[in-house]
Amino acid sequence: MLVGLAPAAHGGNRTGRIFTGDESGNFLFRALHAVGLANRPESIRSGDGLHLSGALLTAACRCAPPGNRPTPEEFRRCRGYLERELDLVAGRRVLLAFGALAFEESLRALASVRRAPIPSPRPRFAHGVRAVLGGDTLFGCYHPSQQNTFTGKLTQAMLRGVLRRAIAESRRAATSLGIPRAGREDVVSRRGGRGVTS
Repeated sequence: MLVGLAPAAHGGNRTGRIFTGDESGNFLFRALHAVGLANRPESIRSGDGLHLSGALLTAACRCAPPGNRPTPEEFRRCRGYLERELDLVAGRRVLLAFGALAFEESLRALASVRRAPIPSPRPRFAHGVRAVLGGDTLFGCYHPSQQNTFTGKLTQAMLRGVLRRAIAESRRAATSLGIPRAGREDVVSRRGGRGVTS
């Protein structure tokens, strides 16, 4: 599961699919295509033929927030949606959160779904950080915002590297469940397919 912050007002909120129609999405989908999670390197609009395989793309908040920064109340109101999506993925879950706020919300949602406490000391966000909660794994990644990508804080190599680590973790999780290699991608698409295709 790839967890963003919220739909961008002039990107996903306008196009109907998160990370679509803006530079953040352009950067992200190039990387998703390069590591084999997307069938094409660009996301133009809903219905453009883009499909993700083995991944579910979601967000911690469901509406474009004023000033591009959700309030604690907005996170609280939206958390149930993320929790329900987590419930759709059986067995061990592997999440990759884009940015510190999405990382924190992913921790809270996992703790709620797993009915497990957040580890102590509390995992702190950093690019490439890996945290385990109740058998699930959460990776942190710098958000593919223009501020991060234009300044070189996040490069394609960095993003692809953490995506490959998440893919490897997901394959290990599937092996532990006894899912044959040929059927692993289908497990995610069956459980959350409506959220990953256009």
